[in-house]
Amino acid sequence: MKLKICGMKLNTTEVAQLRPDYLGFIFWEPSSRFFEGEIPELPHTINKVGVFVDAEIDYIINTVQKYQLQGLQLHGHETPDYCTKIAAELKKLNHKVDIIKVFSIKEEFDFDVLTPYENVCDYYLFDTKGKLPGGNGYTFNWSVLKNYPSTKPFFLSGGIGLNNLDKINEFMKTPESKYCYAIDVNSSFEIEPGLKNIEELQKFKEAL
Repeated sequence: MKLKICGMKLNTTEVAQLRPDYLGFIFWEPSSRFFEGEIPELPHTINKVGVFVDAEIDYIINTVQKYQLQGLQLHGHETPDYCTKIAAELKKLNHKVDIIKVFSIKEEFDFDVLTPYENVCDYYLFDTKGKLPGGNGYTFNWSVLKNYPSTKPFFLSGGIGLNNLDKINEFMKTPESKYCYAIDVNSSFEIEPGLKNIEELQKFKEAL
């Protein structure tokens, strides 16, 4: 099981020492975790993911190049056509960049909306539907994923913290977990927005 720690801002170097598989940097200005400045040098095993919300394609491509991102997380209302255009631009770069399309869930979800995205993104990410695009601090009903129709690997996100370890363990015993590729964490491990609790993250990573 892979681990993605999102909302990096204030103590990236310390979090990187835990060697998660992915670190997420939010490039959406209204976010309290909006990232600007320089990303410190990271172990080569860590993939840098940029999180965007309905951003201009030029802005995304420039950010990918500036920070040498390995992944894009599209957290808005990006259409399949938009994702196709992004993928075409990314192919012009000299390194592979995965596209992760986010879908927000509460109690139910129409998985038919995934169909047009099957050939234009590399992963899905399922998050909790809330007031903000991410970082809302609570989980959605994972049993909804019983109806997951795809074989595309997905990230499981939305308010996941130490108190969810038993729930994750139970979920991983179910058929709907078959394509669960990674666990994504953020707000439940924060002292304040962008400042992560290293001790709690270490406990979670070891347990995971």
